[in-house]
Amino acid sequence: MKAMILAAGKGERMRPLTLTTPKPLLPAGGAPLIVHHIRKLRKAGFTELVINHAWLGEQIEQALGDGSEYGVTINYSPEGEPLETAGGILQALPLLDGKAGWFAVINGDIWHDFDLTGLTPPDHGKALLVLTDNPVHHPEGDFALAEDGRVSSDGARKLTFTGISLLHRSLFEGLPRGSRKLAPILREAMTHGDVTGLYHRGQWMDIGTPERLATLDRLLTQSSHS
Repeated sequence: MKAMILAAGKGERMRPLTLTTPKPLLPAGGAPLIVHHIRKLRKAGFTELVINHAWLGEQIEQALGDGSEYGVTINYSPEGEPLETAGGILQALPLLDGKAGWFAVINGDIWHDFDLTGLTPPDHGKALLVLTDNPVHHPEGDFALAEDGRVSSDGARKLTFTGISLLHRSLFEGLPRGSRKLAPILREAMTHGDVTGLYHRGQWMDIGTPERLATLDRLLTQSSHS
């Protein structure tokens, strides 16, 4: 099964760090954020990767090359202007042909200790989302996870979408290319019972600000010395 790392955002909240460096290449714990993702994907058996990019994307290609240094194969999906999550996936779909139409997608600006081998196609539906407890900066959450594993837009207790998912290409059938967000597509699928979820109890961070990047750097540096 193939995996896509979303790396096309401008990282405006990370300025001034991202004025000259694309966010996926910002270092934490001695390695760029995106390299941590590549290593985790490789460890879980994902060796064919697709990376989209826009802002300073040539730096990403120069830094990672064809992926052989990390034991993977990388194909790139360059975007002139960021196409949002779903738009980027739509453009990259021809590169994501794989096992029964399923592929993994991971946001490039997160940190996690989720075991990616848990991303196995569900018995039914078009999407499998990994959800976690709401961080302080996102207390309202995103989606509700029922006891039967179904995910819905509303519920008594909403959890936060980690940006880790397994998606089926049929989720995007008939959609024209262009800038498009993923959340409305997922919500529409939820109305048909086509989205399931996994609850992640471990570590997860949205690396959206310089302060959170510094926090992650300290965390990784401490753990490497312990």
